[in-house]
Amino acid sequence: MNSPTVLLIDDEETVRQSISQTLQLADIKVEAFSSAKEVLPLLSTSFNGVVLSDIRMPEMDGLEFLDHSLAIDPKLPVILISGHADVSTAVNAIRKGAYDLIEKPFSNILLVDKINRALNQRELSLENRLLKEELASQNHLGPRIIGKAPKILKLRKMITRIADADTDVLIMGETGTGKELVARSLHEQSKRRDNHFVAINCGAIQEQLLNSELFGHEAGAFTDAKQKRIGKFEHSNGGTLFLDEIESMALTTQVPLLRVLQERSIERLGSNKSLPLDIRVLAATKVDLKTAAEKNEFRQDLYYRLNVVTLELPPLRERREDIPMLFQHFVLVATARTKREMPILDSKAVKVLLEHDWPGNIRELRNIAERYVLLGESVGFELQEIMQSNASEEGLSLAEQVAGFEKSVIEQTLIEHKGNLAKVMEALQLPRRTLSDKLVKFDLERKSYLN
Repeated sequence: MNSPTVLLIDDEETVRQSISQTLQLADIKVEAFSSAKEVLPLLSTSFNGVVLSDIRMPEMDGLEFLDHSLAIDPKLPVILISGHADVSTAVNAIRKGAYDLIEKPFSNILLVDKINRALNQRELSLENRLLKEELASQNHLGPRIIGKAPKILKLRKMITRIADADTDVLIMGETGTGKELVARSLHEQSKRRDNHFVAINCGAIQEQLLNSELFGHEAGAFTDAKQKRIGKFEHSNGGTLFLDEIESMALTTQVPLLRVLQERSIERLGSNKSLPLDIRVLAATKVDLKTAAEKNEFRQDLYYRLNVVTLELPPLRERREDIPMLFQHFVLVATARTKREMPILDSKAVKVLLEHDWPGNIRELRNIAERYVLLGESVGFELQEIMQSNASEEGLSLAEQVAGFEKSVIEQTLIEHKGNLAKVMEALQLPRRTLSDKLVKFDLERKSYLN
């Protein structure tokens, strides 16, 4: 969030200067305006601050401004100032939804106190709204980013914050870390969710075909162009275009891409007609584009144009606490698809999963989980080979291994008994208090396993 700000509205310059100085001395950021109409475009549901407005003003008075501001966000704190306050004015203002009303003359202490209270309420309101949005995104039927590691929690929060923004986003991460999953999550949580999500792998298409694939072409534009073709940019109009492995894009294609990002319009190959676009572009890379640009392997101007907002995806080795949860998730998906019984994950398998470095990241983990379901016990030989190849590296402590295994067993039992704690207690031979303590310790919520 931006730093909390007070938007001060008063048509008298001396009043604006006096109040601004008072708030600044109290370390409160303030921006002053002489007209209420100037402030309305600055308001939104994400505005982090409050409004302090005089009631008696030309063009638009404080009560009319209050109506407009609360139509934008009913939770926005608006404090009104009146030099002619009476009972009916105060009652009318509070009834309309004003946070408070101050009568001139007022003390600086009173003003600062009311402003700080309003700022605190606004911060709480924005945090609650963000939490609700995050909860809604977790329950959404679209892509789910699973995990409780700090870097994943931060990533999910960032996705929620920028999902509805129209700014382009650069997604960075090693192979298999889930870059397309993040891109789809951004799309599904945005206002563009009902329109196309179009994904294209820039490294999987020959250089000479990529321009046609992206921009489309008119009939006769080149030898094999027998009919008009709609390109990916045009097809994603109104929605989201995901450019994976953008580092593989030829420099000759990067030039027209930069123009599209700047002008939001394209021309099909063989056409002179400019077509306006309303799209959001998400680009993904597994390399450091800044370093690539310094080596002239990627255009610097395109890098800086893409690098407005960057999301960095952690490799699986930096979020080991999520490995058992992710493995169980992929096992559940595989058993549902293949209609097989869920195999039991023994302590040796958990130890191997936690100690492996996962160079293929989540993609590699998913493949192992699917083979585990299909091959059952025989997959243990493969896991044993992984463990042996990793034996020279420093492993986890005994406490970490035990905790990982213990959490995995409890989670597996919760899944099997669909969150029924009585059956879980019986299966694990644990008293209720012990089970409750372990659920808290491992951040496991019963309601997540109810069917």
